[in-house]
Formats: sequence, C-alpha cells, structure tokens
Amino acid sequence: MLDFEVKSRVVTIGKRQGQTVYYAYPKTQQKLTNEMVIARIVRETSLSEGDVRNALISLSNVVCEGLELGMSVDLAELGSIRVMVPSKMMNTEAEVTVKDALKTPKIVFTPKQKMRDAANSVELSVDRGTTTGGAIPVVPGGGTEEGGEESGEGQEEDPLA
Repeated sequence: MLDFEVKSRVVTIGKRQGQTVYYAYPKTQQKLTNEMVIARIVRETSLSEGDVRNALISLSNVVCEGLELGMSVDLAELGSIRVMVPSKMMNTEAEVTVKDALKTPKIVFTPKQKMRDAANSVELSVDRGTTTGGAIPVVPGGGTEEGGEESGEGQEEDPLA
C-alpha cells in the first residue's frame, strides 16, 4: 500500500498564480532492504546466503560494465536497463559536439509486463487527516472504499514474509 497525504502550496507562476493548490504527496514508503531480499531468495531457493550475496554483487558488476560500454542490459523477468544521453537542440550541425550538445547521461529502466502489472495493482490511499475520518483507499481500477488500515510506517519487518 502506498499512502499519500494532502499538501498545499501557493502557485507563483502561470495561470493559477496566487492560488492555493492541493496535491497528493507520498508519505514514507516501506523499504525492502538488501538483507530482506537476500533472506527471501534464500527461503525460496536452494542457494546459501553467501551464494545470493555473491550473485547480487556479480549482477551489479555485470550491469555496470554493460552500461559503461553503452549497452542495454536484459535483466530477464525484471526488464532492461540502458544509458540514455539527452541532446540539446543546436542551431547548426557544427555546434553538435559532445561538450556542447550532450547532457548528463541518465539510466533508463524499462520493466517487463509482469512488473508493470505489479505496479498497477498496488493499493493507494490518500489520508486527508481527521477532517474526513481518515484514509480513503483507492483500489486498483480507480474505485475508492471508505476506511482503511493503518499504514504501519517505520516497520522493519519483511512485508513479503
């Protein structure tokens, strides 16, 4: 579950200048730590903790090497990762140089369908404080349901356990 709170600010530019606008801002998100990931993989496979740690370190090294070579790296069921270098629009062909036209490289991750489906199925809620009686979860598909459970912020438990 991703919990959001309602925040406000006064717009300083544009058509809404001077108006107070309200928006959803994410509260602290639970984190699946490296230790939790390792423990989960150890539980679900016949690999030892050391094997999993080594595999994750090796994966990181292989991905970094691929990115340094400008390659796209296929991460199986997760998706692919690549380097993208945005370019500025220049007036003449001669102005297009590495120094002047190319911006800072960015890492782009393109998830596979399974990951996109997982992201689209996350339960969302907006906490409007005590004025409306608490959180109103928004379930996948755009519907809402009144009430909701506590977010459990700050828990160090494995949410997948």
